[in-house]
Amino acid sequence: MSRRRHNRLSAGTRRAIAALAAAWALAMGAAASAATTPAAASDSLAVAGPRAELLALAERAADRYLADHAVAQPQLLTVIDYSLPSTEPRLWVIDRAHGRVLFRDLVAHGRGSGENYATRFSNQDGSLESSLGLFLTEDTYIGHNGYSLHLEGLEPGVNDRARERTLVMHGAWYVSAEFAREHGRLGRSWGCPALSPDVAPAVIDRIRDGSLMFVYARDPRWLAASRYLVASAPSAPAGASHTAAPR
Repeated sequence: MSRRRHNRLSAGTRRAIAALAAAWALAMGAAASAATTPAAASDSLAVAGPRAELLALAERAADRYLADHAVAQPQLLTVIDYSLPSTEPRLWVIDRAHGRVLFRDLVAHGRGSGENYATRFSNQDGSLESSLGLFLTEDTYIGHNGYSLHLEGLEPGVNDRARERTLVMHGAWYVSAEFAREHGRLGRSWGCPALSPDVAPAVIDRIRDGSLMFVYARDPRWLAASRYLVASAPSAPAGASHTAAPR
């Protein structure tokens, strides 16, 4: 009797262990799926990218430039939406070949462009305003703001004085969610697209040496005149300033 009861208990224990093992394996599979699916979904353009209208403009500008020029990283496109407040992530680095968002981060505008919203833009040295339009990333260097990325402005009269003005991408201590909560906006640069020091090196290393960057705001004059947005558009006068409405 004791032996049979022991055997039945052992069989029951084995069945229970097998059931627990199966449940554990199922749970681990579900957990793995839950861990990977949101990450896979969250970097898709449809979920994490800029709004569709802006993406279409940025891709139109990039494609028109790429039709006549070769760049080292044609699949990459950085988009900055200065129609959004500085307290929201408004920079995206997009892998167009795979339809993925590689980075989505806060970015500062120039102090001459406004407070939380950037509404004024210039190509003029000393304006401390950000510039709009299409840029090409160039080489990196270590400067006053640390690891930085040179930008070449591709639109005459709109942003082609970027090198002269030293408009570069760099990290800045005043670009953080904590600063935004305390001050109601990010700190502001002298016109540069400044990023958080935590992400700036990774972003710079990914887009450096030959990828395109599209900087947008609701500026009717620029939108109507940009050579990469409007066919046969005239160039803006050198050093021209622009005023944009917030989104």
